[in-house]
This record gives sequence, structure tokens and C-alpha cells, in this order.
Amino acid sequence: MRPTGKTLRRLLLSGAALASLAALAVGGLLALDRAFPPPLPEKLTVSAEVLDRDDQLLRAYATQSGHWRLGVGLDQVDPQLVKMLVAYEDKRFWDHEGVDLLALGRAAQQFVTNGGIVSGGSTLSMQLARLIEPREQRSLASKLKQLARAMQIERRLSKKQILERYLTLAPYGGNLEGVRAAALAYFGKEPKRLTVSEAALLVALPQLPERRRPDRNPDNAQAARDRVLGRMVTAGLLGESEAARAALDDVVATRLALPALAPHAADTALRNQPGTDRHQLTLRRSVQEGLEAVAREAATRLGPRISVAMVMADAMTGEILGEVGSASFLDASRSGWIDMTRTVRSPGSTLKPFIYGLAFEQGLVAQETLIEDRPADFAGYRPKNFDMSYQGDVSVRQALQLSLNVPTIRLLDAVGPQRLTARFRQAGVTPQLPPNEVPGLAIGLGGVGVSLRDLVQLYTGLANGGRAKILRDGSETATPPPLANGTVLEEQAAWQIGDILSGVRPPEGAAKRAIAYKTGTSYGYRDAWSIGYDGRYVLGVWAGRPDAGAVPGLSGYVSAAPILFEGFARSGLPAMPLPRPPAGTLRTARADLPVTLERFSTSSELPTVAAAIAEPAPQIVFPPDGARVELGAATDAASPLVLKLQGGRAPFRWLANGKPLAALARRREATWQPDGTGYSTLTVIDAAGRAASVRVFVE
Repeated sequence: MRPTGKTLRRLLLSGAALASLAALAVGGLLALDRAFPPPLPEKLTVSAEVLDRDDQLLRAYATQSGHWRLGVGLDQVDPQLVKMLVAYEDKRFWDHEGVDLLALGRAAQQFVTNGGIVSGGSTLSMQLARLIEPREQRSLASKLKQLARAMQIERRLSKKQILERYLTLAPYGGNLEGVRAAALAYFGKEPKRLTVSEAALLVALPQLPERRRPDRNPDNAQAARDRVLGRMVTAGLLGESEAARAALDDVVATRLALPALAPHAADTALRNQPGTDRHQLTLRRSVQEGLEAVAREAATRLGPRISVAMVMADAMTGEILGEVGSASFLDASRSGWIDMTRTVRSPGSTLKPFIYGLAFEQGLVAQETLIEDRPADFAGYRPKNFDMSYQGDVSVRQALQLSLNVPTIRLLDAVGPQRLTARFRQAGVTPQLPPNEVPGLAIGLGGVGVSLRDLVQLYTGLANGGRAKILRDGSETATPPPLANGTVLEEQAAWQIGDILSGVRPPEGAAKRAIAYKTGTSYGYRDAWSIGYDGRYVLGVWAGRPDAGAVPGLSGYVSAAPILFEGFARSGLPAMPLPRPPAGTLRTARADLPVTLERFSTSSELPTVAAAIAEPAPQIVFPPDGARVELGAATDAASPLVLKLQGGRAPFRWLANGKPLAALARRREATWQPDGTGYSTLTVIDAAGRAASVRVFVE
């Protein structure tokens, strides 16, 4: 029977009314959704993290509420754990809109049939709603609110975001929140690569985190894990044999401390970069772990109240790979909270190599040049050797290797303390002097203030062909600009120093390592130093009391040098060969030295000769210092460079980069054929031992 027109009109009106009601209902729900949005902050409050150069966790800080809650993305979680979580908690997660009606219906039917809860109907979206808005008690009203919140969450977040927030906020026992904190605390690893057993346990814990805590209730934890494994077999995610093997694994019964490496650098990063959750340093976790273990063990050996600080840097870039501010950050007896890498102390003899390097630069000495180690008076300053004895005549090489004080001051008197400190400033280091004092000879023996970081920065120049690099660890407010010059020594002189220091005898029992190193002990046995380098890495060590108290028997060679060699060995970094000698650099035997380099002396030590010399000191007039000279040195038809000088007393000895050019000459003009392009140092020495030098760039 066909409907009449009146019936059709009624049907249309009824349909319109229903549509209107539906529209009003939807509009009302949308209005309610806008009026009462879920508490979904754009960014969760998580623990601040300090990471190494490879994104490995160095240190984490608890939130203000005292929870360990580490941010996590799905790419940081084992995919198998995610699959197991969805299969166990919400198998239709990818299909529903926040509420799984089938699961709710099944749960209701089981409740009616069995008189209690057999299985829950909560989706992961509903569980997230409960996590962001905890309920005070279980009730029908709170459940309905949770259902509404789940649908609101689904409208605002993607499925991936919902999973990430759940895995960040889910409770895992005690003050652990989130899967990363749980994986680190229970397994000592990130959740990226978990075993089947570990993943199953992490799926089970959030349901009843306190009852199933493996460190307190291992039996409950194991039973819950095994139920998850059984469910995975039913869901087809695991085979029976694989699940059976996983069930044989013991459940961890202890909770591990979260990583707490590099505390001083981490605290500095947080102070300099407030409001940031993720701080990345240049450190390498394996290096940091090795150095911290070495420092901790060494301080225990050295005795109470003694601390140890270490800095290891890449000499090519200036990036710090490991830094230990104290032997133990929490050890009050050693003032562990003080960062001794930045504390200014007397460097002892560790600055001596730069004095010798300047003497090499100026052509004043060669490695086999003899120099006196006898009591001397420098305008009232009377340096003495560490052991209060003297060696007589020694070679420059021996004087530096034995760290003799008098020869060092003889050379510093010749090159000038101001020139030495000027080079330090070029390398980005400003030594601290007492107020209103100018650099004097005492700086050669530690009469100046520097930090361990300063020393390591200076020594990057020795390892890097004479050019220092600004140290940085990533905790700075901004990346420091590169040095305008950075030259602490010329390349040839830096190689000579490295060649000498590589011959210093290692401490007894030290692991074999081809490094160049220098030790130092400050006045009164307050600071012990050891700084060493190979072809790439520089490591500096300080040992002493943070309160600057004297430690009888403390010395650089006995106390700090063994730590240096052990630090290199346990850093895990590959040994890099020391640099090869630059072109034109050589170590001349004593028998082959020109007469002016056979023995170091100054005109003040030869009064009879100086009085008989009427000529002024020699001065190179061509080429001028700093000149760029076009000689076609990169071609086969390179032209020689004419050298001219004024003053001085014949005969003259010319040197290029420390290498004698020819026999003694009486003329004030000579020629030099460069063997390549780049910077070179030209030196002339007259019969009275007076020298002059210029630095030129050959093109």
C-alpha cells in the first residue's frame, strides 16, 4: 500500500525533527567539549635530561613533584613492547574513537554473570584520561567522565600522541613514571631494545604498580609478566616456545639508580639554559664513565680530603669529551660540589714547555744545546730546583724532561715573560696575577694562577701544530667564537716540544701509551698536575685538596702522572700517533750544531765579550716581520728569498724554522730557498749569541 501525501508529510516532519534534535545534541556536545576541555597541556612536564654527544643519557633530574618522568617518543621504544601493550590493554586501539563498545559490553556481561570484574573495558585513551585527571574514588560518575574524556582526547590527539603520552605518564612503582624511567631503573637500559621478558614486565606493571614492583614483590611481578606472555601467545604475537623461554628469565629484584654522570657540567647546563628539558653536551658517555671511575679510585688511594679533577678534550675541535670536577660529587669530606676544573690554582711546572717552545722559535736553542743548571741570580730572583740539587751542564732536552728550574728561568729571561703571557692570551687564556703586578720570571715556576681547563686549552696547541682551540662542553649559554689567532707556538717549535715530552719516562707500572706529557707540583705541595697528549686527544689531571691545604708527599710525577696514564687507558679512545715533524724540522746531533747553538748563553753572562762589542744587536730588515712573500714556492721554478740584516757582530748564523741554512757567514746578506708554502720563522744569531727573528708567509 502506497503512503498517502499526508503520511509522507508526517514522515518528513518527523525526520526533520529527529535531524534537528541530533544536530542540537551534537551541537550541545561540541559546546560542552569546548566549555570543558580535557587538561591536555601542549607539552608534558618531564624530568630535565642531560645527554652526551650521541644522545645517551648522562644525568636526569626529578620533577618538582619528585618523580622520575622522562620524555619518550615511539621511536625510542622497542616496537615489540608497543605491540604487546596494545594487544594486552586495547586490541582495537587503532580502530575505535576512544571508547571500545564491544569491550565495555563484554565487561558488563561478565560483571553481571560473575558478580565481579573479570576483565576491564578501559581503552588506552581512557587510561590516559585517568592519568591526566586522577579520580578520587571508583564510581559510575567517574567512569562516565572518563569515557567522555577519552573521546575528547581522541579528537585532539593522534593515536601516536596518545601512546606517547601514556608511555610517559604510566606509573611503574614508587616515583617512577613512564617507560624510560622504568627501563633504566629496573634494567639499566633505554627501552629501545628490550628482551621479550622485559617488555612483558613493563606492560604488566602499570595496572598495579605497587603490588607488582619487582624490587619489592618479585613473585607478583613474575606472575603478572607470565600472564602477559600467555596473552601474547593467544594473540599470535609470540610462539609458545618463545614465550616459554622468556618465562625462564629471572625478574630483577633490585632498582638501579638512574645515570648521574658529569654532575658539575650538567648543573652548569641547567643554570645557563633554564627552562629547557633537554641539554646536550659534547661529552662522550663511555669516556666520562671511565674518567669518573679513575678519579674516584685515585682519590681513595691518595687519602682523605684529597680530590681529583680531569679534563679530556679533542685538540682538533676543542670539544670536551670527558670532564670530572671532583672525585665524588656527594663526598662532603672532599668538597665534591666544587668544580676543580674551573678553580684557579698555581700550575707548578706545567707552563715550562711553552717557555722552551719560544726559545726554539727564536733560534736560541736546539734540543742538544747545552745549558747551565747551577745557582743563579736574576736581579734578586734565585730559583732553586725541586730537589735542591743541580746537574751542571745539561742539554735543553734533558733540562725540560727533568723539569729543572734554573735552565727554565734562564730561557724565560731571554724570551721575556711578557711574550709568554701574550701567547697565552692569543690562545684564549689569561693567567691571573696579583693586583697591579706585571708578568715576572716567577711565572715560569708556577707563580701565576690558571685553571685545569686553561691548561688543557693551552696544550691543545701543542697537540694541534701550535694552534690552540677554545674548550667547550655544550653547557655554555652560547657557542664561543673561534680564536682570532690561536697560535701558542709555531708548528716547528710545537713539534720540538712534543718530541722532547714524548721521551719523558712514564711512571712505574703505567700502561704503555705513546703520549707527550708534563707534570707539575705547586709550592708547598698543594697541587699535583699532569697534562699529556697524543696526536688527537689532550688529558689534564689535577690532584690536591680543594681548600688549598698542603699534602706532604704530593707531587705531579708520583701522584698525578699515574692517573693520567690510567685515564688515557680507560677512556676507551683509540691511541693516535703523535704528529710527524713539519717540513724543515729536524733534531740535530750535538756534533752538528753550529757554534752559536752549542751552548746557551746571554750577553749578560759574557761581560768581557759584550764590553768589546761596539755593534748594536742584529736586526733583520728584510723581509719584515709578518710579510707575505710571493716566491712561487708551489712550483718547480721557485725563487730564493734574499735576507738582509743590520747590526750584530760577524760571523752570523741563519736558521729557517730552527734548521741552519749554511755555514757561518760574515756578510749581512744571505739567501734562503723555501721548501714549500706557509708560515716560516727566520732567525739570525751573531757572534755574541744575540738573535733576531721574523715570521713570514711564503706564497
